[in-house]
Amino acid sequence: MRIKNGTHAIKKRNAILKKAKGYFGARGKQFKIAKQQVMKSGQYSYVGHKLEKRTMRSLWVARINAACRMNDINYSNFMHGLKLANIDLNRKVLAELAISDEKAFADLVTKAKEAK
Repeated sequence: MRIKNGTHAIKKRNAILKKAKGYFGARGKQFKIAKQQVMKSGQYSYVGHKLEKRTMRSLWVARINAACRMNDINYSNFMHGLKLANIDLNRKVLAELAISDEKAFADLVTKAKEAK
């Protein structure tokens, strides 16, 4: 007896239509068009995630730079001093420290200045 893949094909179609739920017109209803739109949406999503990472990093750098200038050092000298002092904190954490805990950030600035 031959085994057909009917149930598997239905599951695949339903999975794609579920991803396309809420799309305008035929893009959310018809399988062929929905499949194309889900593929394109995936490409947009991939690019969007990369852009979001880029913009968040630039926001963190701007916040760190502003906090550094309040402590009489510029961003590049601060980051170089941290590297020389073997302090490995990423920009996300440094930006959060600059906003929430200014005293701790000032301590990091003094360590970076000493390391130079």
